Amino acid sequence: PEWEDSAIKNGVADQARAVLEDMPVNVFKIGMLGSVEIIASIAEVISDYPNIPLVLDPVLASGRGDELANDEMVMAMRELLLPQATIITPNSLEARRLAQDDDDDDDDDNPDLSQCAGRLLSLGCEYVLITGTHENTSQVINSLYGSAGVVRSDKWQRLTGSYHGSGCTLASAIAAGLANGLSIAEGV
Repeated sequence: PEWEDSAIKNGVADQARAVLEDMPVNVFKIGMLGSVEIIASIAEVISDYPNIPLVLDPVLASGRGDELANDEMVMAMRELLLPQATIITPNSLEARRLAQDDDDDDDDDNPDLSQCAGRLLSLGCEYVLITGTHENTSQVINSLYGSAGVVRSDKWQRLTGSYHGSGCTLASAIAAGLANGLSIAEGV
């Protein structure tokens, strides 16, 4: 689809360019995106800075499960942002949704996460960190994938209760590490 210009798109781009012209930036971290126009605007701006790492935390639903990204937005993320991303940090639900393609069988609601990572890597991002907070397991397992497979896997006992914002915090911490010169594996 064609991503049309709009006042929102231009406003986001103008704000980003004002900051980027005013000060040095060592990393981009993107979280929740509000529209296809904003996704297109951000993709356009960051394409002018190919040497700056991009950490993409693809927030597709709220902590309660409310959809925050429709199918058109997911497609725009896949086509415009994933190819520019240094690392994406989806939870398992987001990874499965982002990795879906038109040929997927609707009966397979729970594809293998390593297969999802492979599909996401094939879309152009360099690394995929799939977080396991949404899996029904006794341990939380976060797995970092690169072109050669699993780079690292971290496990810990699942805490009781429900938590909000852990993925955003993790992506921000990774971005801070990258901005300070850490490698992807060290940042994760």
